[in-house]
Amino acid sequence: MTEPRRDRLDQPVEPGRVRLPRFDPESFGRWSESIARYMGTAQFIVWMTLVIAAWFAWNTLAPANLRFDPYTFTFLTLILSLQASYAAPLILLAQNRQTDRDRLAMEEDRRRAAMQKADTEYLAREIASLRIALGEVATRDFLRSELARLADELDEAAHRREKRARSDWEEDRKDWDEAR
Repeated sequence: MTEPRRDRLDQPVEPGRVRLPRFDPESFGRWSESIARYMGTAQFIVWMTLVIAAWFAWNTLAPANLRFDPYTFTFLTLILSLQASYAAPLILLAQNRQTDRDRLAMEEDRRRAAMQKADTEYLAREIASLRIALGEVATRDFLRSELARLADELDEAAHRREKRARSDWEEDRKDWDEAR
């Protein structure tokens, strides 16, 4: 593709564009946040108050030929308006960047919460399946109770056998006594 020649009369001439300086939006954002952060401190308010007080003092107490802003303080009003006109967009830019960071952090928190919920549900299912599986497996307490029951049954059987042996012995003794 060839560039249009400027000396041709059958093609419109593109007006020259004003090229603004390029800047890194991230660096500018960090700079604006630092300005906004400083403007929100007590130190800034104290310094601003001192500058305005010095301005008033100089322009009211200094000799008339050294005063640069007479009584209505028009220049001071202009400076404060200029400061406010730059401060407001810088503060808004800093707030927008903070909102973006908060949004990203919230999305990350949501993602982590969803993962933790999925993990928790998985573990709950695993625990439920283990409980079901343990219901089919003999536990230590179950074995103890079964062994105690079997020991009782064996004791009763031994006791019955002993009774039967006694009664048999007594019958044999009677038979033996009768035979004598």
